[in-house]
Amino acid sequence: MLGIVPGMCFVCFSFLCPCFYSKKKDVSEVAVLPRDANKLSSGSVNSSHNGSSSGRGPGSSLRVPPSPSRFSLSSQSSRMEPVNLSLNQISKMTHNFSSSYKIGEGYFGTVFKGELADGRFIAIKRAKKQHFATLRAEFRNEVALLTKIEHKNLVQLLGYVDQGKERIIMSEYVSNGTLREHLDGLRGKTLDFSQRLEIAIDVAHGLTYLHLYAEKPIIHRDVKSSNILLTESFRAKVADFGFARTGPTEPDQSQIETDVRGTAGYLDPEYLRSNQLTIKSDVFSFGILLLEILSARRPVEVNRSVDERITIRWAFDNYNKGQVTEVKDPLLKEEIDEGVLTKYLCLAFQCAAPTRTDRPVMKEVVEQLWKIRKEYTRSRRRVL
Repeated sequence: MLGIVPGMCFVCFSFLCPCFYSKKKDVSEVAVLPRDANKLSSGSVNSSHNGSSSGRGPGSSLRVPPSPSRFSLSSQSSRMEPVNLSLNQISKMTHNFSSSYKIGEGYFGTVFKGELADGRFIAIKRAKKQHFATLRAEFRNEVALLTKIEHKNLVQLLGYVDQGKERIIMSEYVSNGTLREHLDGLRGKTLDFSQRLEIAIDVAHGLTYLHLYAEKPIIHRDVKSSNILLTESFRAKVADFGFARTGPTEPDQSQIETDVRGTAGYLDPEYLRSNQLTIKSDVFSFGILLLEILSARRPVEVNRSVDERITIRWAFDNYNKGQVTEVKDPLLKEEIDEGVLTKYLCLAFQCAAPTRTDRPVMKEVVEQLWKIRKEYTRSRRRVL
């Protein structure tokens, strides 16, 4: 369930941080993946409020140029073919959903690892029985949206089962765990800054595709470190689209009205207050994620002192004091140029601005991250 930390999202950074004055320019029962998922779309999740409203916000995503190469789709050779498995086959594959095959758990359900006849592995997400009635909408929503997207930084849907009291989604298996596991030190070696920066860029690429280049704009609504999966080469893929919603589709719309869904600490304060959802709600969550990637701290650290409990406030205080190096993960022993850290933090604060009109769009965020990566590479060359 949602939890709200009083006041955590409403600190007005714009009066304190010069970042906010910069120009935006800088910144069926058993089925395989169908080719046309329109029939599923009608079953997509709709909150009790399903209207749309217009207002000030980002321009329509319907009129954008073709996706440039850096936002391009995955190459066809890297895509797995759709999987057609029956419920009995899945049950045998996981030894009746044995805990020894369990690789993760989330709001929607439990994730198991399965091996196909050709030796390839897949991820099998099974809806939790205790939430079955309420999860049907989320299940249909996730399937409907995943059938429409194809990008190397988004987890690929392979098939699904909707039979009796079973709701199962089969997707590509991403072998190196979640970003949160790595930040918690549960996967061995600490991520270096270069890896963290590349992960941030990968996630930003995926979100840019959802917002601008998918068939219809898609708002993820639950961007967080535990929903970011890593490959063996530490490339990032955004997962878990159970809360995702199709965004505004009319030229004069910038937001949709819907019940609040997401995770406390990552939630857009304007969305939390007004039920008005926009693509900028994902941008806010991404700003919090940027701080999490650098500091390894969760958005809310309940076991820390009051002045360090809300990570964005703690990071902003250090930024204002000129102590940017204090924000980086203590396990990150690498010396990082303070100018690079300053620009990284400034971008995070811009993304997490309390007012969505002060936030950049994700395409601008990617461009800023490219610049930060370029400056970081130059700084490393100077050191070497």
